[in-house]
Amino acid sequence: MTLERITTNRTKVGLVAGGLGAYWPQFPDLLPQLQRSSARVSERMRELGCEVVDAGFVSDAQEGAAAAEKLRAAGCDLIVGFLTTYMTATMLLPVAQRTGAPVLLINLQPTESMDHDTFDTGQWLAYCGACPLPEMANTFIRAGIPFRSVSGYLEDERAWAKIGRWVRAAGVRASLRRGRHGLMGHLYPGMLDVATDLTLVPVNLGGHVEVLEFDDLRVRVEQVTDAEVKDRMELARQVFELDGSVVAEDFAWAARVSAGLDRLVADFELDSLAYYHRGLDGEIHERLGAGMILGASLLTARGVPAAGEYELRTSLAMLIMDRLGAGGSFTELQALDFLRGHVEMGHDGPAHLEISSRKPLLRGLGVFHGKRGWGVSVEFDVAHGPVTAFGLLQKRDGTFGFVVSEGETVDGPHLKIGNTTSRVDFGRDPGEWTDAWSATGISHHWALGTGHRAEELRALADLMGVEVVHV
Repeated sequence: MTLERITTNRTKVGLVAGGLGAYWPQFPDLLPQLQRSSARVSERMRELGCEVVDAGFVSDAQEGAAAAEKLRAAGCDLIVGFLTTYMTATMLLPVAQRTGAPVLLINLQPTESMDHDTFDTGQWLAYCGACPLPEMANTFIRAGIPFRSVSGYLEDERAWAKIGRWVRAAGVRASLRRGRHGLMGHLYPGMLDVATDLTLVPVNLGGHVEVLEFDDLRVRVEQVTDAEVKDRMELARQVFELDGSVVAEDFAWAARVSAGLDRLVADFELDSLAYYHRGLDGEIHERLGAGMILGASLLTARGVPAAGEYELRTSLAMLIMDRLGAGGSFTELQALDFLRGHVEMGHDGPAHLEISSRKPLLRGLGVFHGKRGWGVSVEFDVAHGPVTAFGLLQKRDGTFGFVVSEGETVDGPHLKIGNTTSRVDFGRDPGEWTDAWSATGISHHWALGTGHRAEELRALADLMGVEVVHV
């Protein structure tokens, strides 16, 4: 099952390669060889799925300044400086200073090792990209410019895996900095941990929080036609297995709300959404709040994460996991299975349908526990295998932090109550893990995504200057 994703911007990587111009007249074959290596790096960068702004090959400080201006104007998400041979720091410092983007230095020599018996000086210099790396590091540190580096050889898959990790992290950072995050309704009464100072989101992550009313959704739901409802119900039948408990009227209402949600997201250009509304006595706002799960799950699977209970930090965590290709479902602790050594976690929707272990189930509920209203909810467990629990921490001083824990989703019995429930084995006593996870100060919601993502999240944290707590 694949839902059409909502289009997002590609990561824009600025690439500049360089070497010392004094070498070119001395060793005529050297520059063409280095330029071929630079072209190969540009090609492999594009294979990572990013847009490459290639500033060309620089040989002195003047050319470095010209490259800096080109990359500044391009608005890059990451600057990659390819050290092909020795070059002076004056050739790259302006690039880092003027672009304002995170900097990755790469030193990829042509092959694993030189042929020491046959190489002359010119051939050796093509392997000398490591030589200027300490010079660049020293200069950047003295300039107060953070940087990171990857050393290897041109077709070194281990090195390219690291480079890819930095490129993905830069793309997520850009998504957050450009993001528009909807916050609709009001705080679930009493959930002090969920409350987020809205100013802290652009301060810590960038982006914009769009404060919405449920009336913004109401007027759009009122515009949905019966034909659109029918189409949305047909889509849901393709995506979900419908349980016999689903009431036709509730199903149609959830489909209508789903179509209205799509309009809301499009009109406000949202990249994520957190919502909650209590309502009273079956009036329209209560019905809207209770009808969200189908549409929110479909949006989440298409790349616009939606989290209930007004959980803004968790909708942001879900966005981060989605952009890393990990999915990311809205989740919390549900129970501990000491018999099997598992932590049971999930929520009553919304869920990231693309990471379900099976065709997700749509179940009808006469009551949502702890909430007003009734309707349909999503039920599944995350695909079995490596997973990462990931949440955003708001600390006492107002800074954000990442909380990360890697485990394995495994088979076992599941409740059939319309919740997304996954059994996670963290390789330790579930009670001890729960105590350690809670001690970080994480809120009671987070994102659960596929794959072990701690290293990717560490890379993102490095680019954003955020602390990581690894449980």
